Amino acid sequence: MRHKTFLWFFLPTGLAMLLFIAMPIVSVVTQSIFAPHPAVLIEVESCTPLVGCTTETTVDQEATATLRAESPMGRFVGLGIYFDRGHLAIQEVGQIWATNDTWDGFFSELGNLPFYRAMAFTLSFTFIVTPLTILLGLVIALAVNSLHRHLKGLMIFFSLLPMIVTPLIGSLILFWMIDSRGVIGNALVNLAGDPDFSLKASTGLMWVALMVYGIWSSAPFAFVVFYAGLQTLPKDQIEAAQIDGATRWQQVKFVVVPHLMPLVTFVALIQLMDNFKVFEPIIGFSAGAHAQSLSTFIFNDMNGETRQLSSAAATSVITIIGIAILLSPVLVRTWRDFKGAR
Repeated sequence: MRHKTFLWFFLPTGLAMLLFIAMPIVSVVTQSIFAPHPAVLIEVESCTPLVGCTTETTVDQEATATLRAESPMGRFVGLGIYFDRGHLAIQEVGQIWATNDTWDGFFSELGNLPFYRAMAFTLSFTFIVTPLTILLGLVIALAVNSLHRHLKGLMIFFSLLPMIVTPLIGSLILFWMIDSRGVIGNALVNLAGDPDFSLKASTGLMWVALMVYGIWSSAPFAFVVFYAGLQTLPKDQIEAAQIDGATRWQQVKFVVVPHLMPLVTFVALIQLMDNFKVFEPIIGFSAGAHAQSLSTFIFNDMNGETRQLSSAAATSVITIIGIAILLSPVLVRTWRDFKGAR
């Protein structure tokens, strides 16, 4: 393809990436290094004949408006927002490190800081849900692919149901099921033998429920990708393995999985990005008291009457950096495989 032809072919995509990806990222990074101007306060003294003089502190609306008009981005703070107590909390972490002699005590106190508590759940959710989603999707794809052709369509339909259901609606349905009056919650109450047992009251069990939902809702995507990959698997390789006496497990391990490895990498990339941005399950489960993620951190900063745009921007930048770090090993491996294949 000629360079001019490729340029015109890529131009719409490049413009879209510039407008909807690059420019918003630049805007968020810029916003994160500026903080809103504080209100200008003045003291006003008022005197009355009988009461005497009193001093009141009020906001000078005109001076505040002038200050904000002169510098609409706010005051430059550099990395101050990143290092404050609401985010990386460098000073507080240093104090915790200095007052703890054991790792258990250090991480226990570190979990009291809101940002690190949100980071702990985000990383736990990502590193548990992603591999289990890939594994479950592969198992479902292998099971459906081995069925009779008349049953495949029906099983594919049921396997895709979690993908069809809106994430928020799906999380609400599971949330009602684990309620003490729901099917799962009532069964757990009977198994525990405690009428006051509640899955919603336990932080650990709530984390498990959120991760189970994450696996359930994401597995159909992995299944579709792996099932499509199985349709391209050369039959002669499977037949050769069967002739050599390979068991079903050996065929999957030495023939099927190597053939699907590029798709495994693709699914891992998508799932790492999605799981690191976990948001809907926490909202649907009303689990804010037990689990916070970086996305809910941003949502809380953007919500309410006093929106903290700079804080939300800083958390967004940290989220982007975190996703880039998680994806870097997979991207490096993909690049090496690409160079080796050339």
